[in-house]
Amino acid sequence: MTFSIHGLAVARGIAIGRAVLVASSRLDVAHYFIEPSQVGAEINRVRDGRDAVVGEIQRLQTSIAQMGPKEAPHELTALLDVHLMLLQDEELSNGVHHWIKDRLYNAEWALTTQLDVIARQFDEMEDEYLRERKADLEQITEKVLRAMRGVSSPLMQPLGRHGRKTSQQDLLLDDTVDVPLILVAHDLSPADMLQFKQSVFAGFITDVGGKTSHTAIVARSLDIPAVVGARLGSHLIRQDDWVVIDGDAGVVVVDPSAIILAEYGFKQRQGELQRGRLQRLLHTPAVTMDGQKIELLANIEMPDDAASALNAGAVGVGLFRSEFLFMGRHGKLPNEDEQYQAYRRAVEGMQGLPVTIRTVDVGADKPLDDTLRDDAHLNPALGLRAIRWSLADPAMFLTQLRAILRAAAHGQVHLLIPMLVHASEIRQTMALIDHARVQLDNRGVAYGAVKIGAMIEIPAAALTLKVFLKYFDFLSIGTNDLIQYTLAIDRADESVAHLYDPMHPAVLRLVANTIAASHAQGKPVTVCGEMAGDVAMTRLLLGMGLRSFSMHPAQILAVKQELLRADTAKLALWAEQVMMEDEPSTRIAKKA
Repeated sequence: MTFSIHGLAVARGIAIGRAVLVASSRLDVAHYFIEPSQVGAEINRVRDGRDAVVGEIQRLQTSIAQMGPKEAPHELTALLDVHLMLLQDEELSNGVHHWIKDRLYNAEWALTTQLDVIARQFDEMEDEYLRERKADLEQITEKVLRAMRGVSSPLMQPLGRHGRKTSQQDLLLDDTVDVPLILVAHDLSPADMLQFKQSVFAGFITDVGGKTSHTAIVARSLDIPAVVGARLGSHLIRQDDWVVIDGDAGVVVVDPSAIILAEYGFKQRQGELQRGRLQRLLHTPAVTMDGQKIELLANIEMPDDAASALNAGAVGVGLFRSEFLFMGRHGKLPNEDEQYQAYRRAVEGMQGLPVTIRTVDVGADKPLDDTLRDDAHLNPALGLRAIRWSLADPAMFLTQLRAILRAAAHGQVHLLIPMLVHASEIRQTMALIDHARVQLDNRGVAYGAVKIGAMIEIPAAALTLKVFLKYFDFLSIGTNDLIQYTLAIDRADESVAHLYDPMHPAVLRLVANTIAASHAQGKPVTVCGEMAGDVAMTRLLLGMGLRSFSMHPAQILAVKQELLRADTAKLALWAEQVMMEDEPSTRIAKKA
C-alpha cells in the first residue's frame, strides 16, 4: 500500500531505490559493507556465533535435567526449547545469508536486519502468546551478537556493485536487478555520515534532525536527496521497501505505484537536466550585472573534498571543518603529524587557492564519538564546546595550532576560531597561537604565515564587533548557530524546526550590521553558514553588501546563476526595505 511520510527537506532532488534500514532494535552494532570475497567469512562468523549460543543452551539443558522440579521449573525448560528452536529456524539463517550474500552487509548488520524482518511478522500475529515470542527472538539475537564480539571488523568499504545507474524501466519492470539504495535510520551522527560518504546510497531518511543539523549539512555536501525529521519513518518503512525521496518537498513516498514512480522518474530526469545547464556556468566569472566580483568559496569536511571544491569552480575553501578529523576515534585524538598531513593535503589539493581551517568545533550535535555524547548537561549547545573546549585543553589546542601553522608552509592558509564571545577568550587564543609558533621555532620546524579570523555566531559577538575587528584579519558569519542562539531554537530538534527562521528580522539585522561594520574597517567578511548556499537568500545578502559566500560545493553553481542575474545597486535599496519589514520573508519571496 502506498503512503507518504512528511519531514524536512534538507538536500534537494529526487531519489528512488530500496530501503536499507540501520537496525531499529536496541542492539548497538556496527554497520558496514563487505567485499564479495568476505561473504564466506561473514557467514561463518554468524554460524560460529549461533553454534556457540546453541552449545551454551544445550549445556544448560543438560544441567537442568539433573535438577529437581523446584530448582528448574518446567517454564524454564520450555523457554530454552523456544530459544533453541528460534536459533535453528531456517527463516532466520536463510535471511541472514541473503543480506550478506546479496547486499554485502557485514554479519552483525545482516543479523539485526533479519531480526527486524521477523519481528514485524511477530507484531502482526493475532495470538498474544506468539506475539510475545518477539522478545525471545531479540534475546537470542543479542546472545549471538555477544558471542561474535571480539572479532575484528574491517572498515566500511565502498559498495561497488550498486554503482551503475538503473533506468526507470528497470525500476518498474525488474525487481531482481541491482538498484540504488536509500538509507533509513533513526539518526545519523556526523561521524556516521562520513562513513556512509564512502558508499553509494542514493539518499537517506532520518527520524530526527533539523534543516541545519550537521547530519543535514553533510547530506548537502554529499549532494544526495535527504529528508530528516520524519519522526516514525524508520518504524513505518520496512527493509527493502521501494522508497521515493522528494528532497524538494520533504516528502517520502513508500511502496509507490507505477504511476507515482513514473512521475518521480520524470522529475528526477528534469533535475538532472537542470544540473547539466548549471554545469555550463562552471567557467563563467562570478560577476554581477553591475560588475561586482563575488567570491564563491567551498565548505569541506575532509582533505579529499578539495577535489570537489575545485570541480565546482570554488576559488578557495572558506570553511574546512577540522572536527571531522577528530570524530569516531573512540577518544583517541589525531596527533600533530596526522593533522598536519591532513591539512597539507587540503592545502595542496586546492592548488594555491586559499584554505580557511576552522579549529575543532565539537559539542552539542557534533560529539567526538557516539560513546561520548554529552548527556550530563541539560543543553550541551550552551556548554563546553568549540573554542571553550579548546581553551580548556591547551595541550590539545596547541597540537592542532602547530599542525595548521606547519601546513601553512605549503600554501595560503587562514585560521578561523569558532564561538568566541569574550575579549579574554580572544587574548587567550592569540597567546596560544603565538606560543605554538615559539614551540615550532624551538624545534626548528618550518611553518607559514596565516591570517587569523573569528566566527560571528553568537549574538553577543555580533553586538560587540569593535573588539573583534581590533584583533582579527577577517570575520566569518556562521549563520547556523547565529540563528539558533538568536531565536533560542535547537537546530537539531525537528519539533521546533518550524520556528527556525533565517529571515527573522533580528537575524537579518545582525548579519547586515556585521557586514557593514567589517566593510567600514576594511576587513573581509564571509558568510559560511547554510544561508550562503540558499539561493532564496543570495539577492538579499548581495543587497546587504556581502561579496564573499562559502557553501557546499554542490550549491556553488546555483548561487552563481542567481548572482549573474543580479544588480547589486538595485538590490541595496531593496535590501533596506526588506530590513524594515516585520516579516521579511514575504518581501524576499517576491524578490527584487
